[in-house]
Amino acid sequence: MEYAAIHHQPFSTDAYSYDGRTVHIKIRTKKGDADHIRFIWGDPYEYNDGKWSANEQPMRKIAATEMHDYWFAEVVPPFRRLQYAFVVTDDHEDIFFGSSGVCPYNEKTLETIHYYFKFPFVHEADTFQAPEWVKSTVWYQIFPERFANGREDLSPKNALPWGSKDPGVNDFFGGDLQGIVDKLDYLEDLGVNGIYLTPIFSAPSNHKYDTLDYFSIDPHFGDPEIFRTFVSQLHQRGMRIMLDAVFNHIGSASPQWQDVVKNGDLSRYKDWFHIHSFPVTDDNYDRFAFTADMPKLNTANPEVQKYLLDIALYWIREFDIDGWRLDVANEVDHVFWKTFRQAVSTEKPDVYILGEIWHSAEPWLRGDEFHAAMNYPFTEPMIEYFADRTIPASRMAHRVNAHLMNGMKQANEVMFNLLDSHDTKRLLTRCRNDEKKARALLAFMFAQTGSPCIYYGTEIGLDGENDPLCRKCMVWEKEKQNQDMLQFMKRLIALRKQENTLLTEGHLEWNLLDDQNDFISFSRTLDEKILIYFFNQGNAVQHVSLLDLNIERNKKICDAWTEQPLQHHDVIAVQPGEFLILSAAAPV
Repeated sequence: MEYAAIHHQPFSTDAYSYDGRTVHIKIRTKKGDADHIRFIWGDPYEYNDGKWSANEQPMRKIAATEMHDYWFAEVVPPFRRLQYAFVVTDDHEDIFFGSSGVCPYNEKTLETIHYYFKFPFVHEADTFQAPEWVKSTVWYQIFPERFANGREDLSPKNALPWGSKDPGVNDFFGGDLQGIVDKLDYLEDLGVNGIYLTPIFSAPSNHKYDTLDYFSIDPHFGDPEIFRTFVSQLHQRGMRIMLDAVFNHIGSASPQWQDVVKNGDLSRYKDWFHIHSFPVTDDNYDRFAFTADMPKLNTANPEVQKYLLDIALYWIREFDIDGWRLDVANEVDHVFWKTFRQAVSTEKPDVYILGEIWHSAEPWLRGDEFHAAMNYPFTEPMIEYFADRTIPASRMAHRVNAHLMNGMKQANEVMFNLLDSHDTKRLLTRCRNDEKKARALLAFMFAQTGSPCIYYGTEIGLDGENDPLCRKCMVWEKEKQNQDMLQFMKRLIALRKQENTLLTEGHLEWNLLDDQNDFISFSRTLDEKILIYFFNQGNAVQHVSLLDLNIERNKKICDAWTEQPLQHHDVIAVQPGEFLILSAAAPV
């Protein structure tokens, strides 16, 4: 047994409170090393005849990567106190693994209490809690300047005719909030129930990430009343709204920065920024990336903190928004985000806090900062397998597993899953305009734990390279839309909503990872219900024999996509590029 590969970290994503009573425990071993693991646990104060009263239960192997296996146990300590260790078994030996590492498995070890890990008390206050509504939300991201023009009188004077050309970096086309309101019937019919808007605050650019005034809506987008109407109509339809907050930096045309440029060391705002010397020049202050017109805010400054918190609370109090997406969230200090979380959650307990983080976000997802991150590390292995064809299926599955194992279950359940955004190539372009690949990717992503998001226009076949070409005007002429793609997205969203509980909470198991034939299968299981997915990314027809799946005879089987009933002896052909979703459940 490879002792060095055994890993468990208490008070982390390996050992945490799931709901204030239930504790989730994970341990990692070398792949294929352990035959089974027993979880030994009990109350640290409970003794019988001078001997600690311990319980044992088998752990379940829940995931594997190229190098590791992950094992899981769930316990509900009666008195919320937990003392625990592991007995790891292979062909040759049993070993005890606890707070002192690997120890011989014998009576003396079992009776040495300080060898055990401790979870002193399961506090509800320390439990990562996310808004319940996010688990059943299908998001739709809108870049307001390019979605729909509802009021031409608001458009900038230099606005181009809608969709008249591919967008340049500085082009305007006149999209606004009224345009979005006018399309709410369309969005409701599509099936989405969460709207994420990129920034709508006053700013000189078309993207609005260079904020002038966080308290005002950009006049080219509308005014407070139209936004209030927008939010009200969304809520009447059972839909949610999330705004984009740019708190890492501010626009260089903002009055605060201009005061610093004018007055230098005498400016009342000089400590609002990270300025190395005065007077301000092009290269003596910190900014976002190397973008001169986005000076970085000093979020450790109490005045800046108050300013930003006032903004966050204002849009909740005045307009009842449901979530904040936080731009460049990883470059802002943790102390500020903890304060932010406390403030907005006190104001609205079920507000959703989403951080833009392109790498592993675990340090921000411990329960006192964000509920979720834009799940790009989850996106990339899917894209690399289905679209880019740069990794095999097994590698993709292992990376997906590793990412899931890096998070708490309740964080994974509300992660913001996406395949493209205003910052990336559009999905269809990434798939080299192969519509089958795009559909397969979407079906795959919608089958995963987390809250799925589609970028505006994906549903009608909009393409586009990296920024600015990923920000094309939405196409509204039906004859120019891909209607087959639109119907596909409607069905995919409807299926997700129908099976949402299973796809949020259900267990993921990889059944087949055939790298040679590019044929994969996985299942999602919850209680008596199972969905089995097959994706054929190879060049040959693959046949699925239902008898080989060993589905219990009393279960009713159907094609989940078409809802066509199937028989246990059926054999189904999965064509190249296509997918199959089977549903098996006990008859009602």
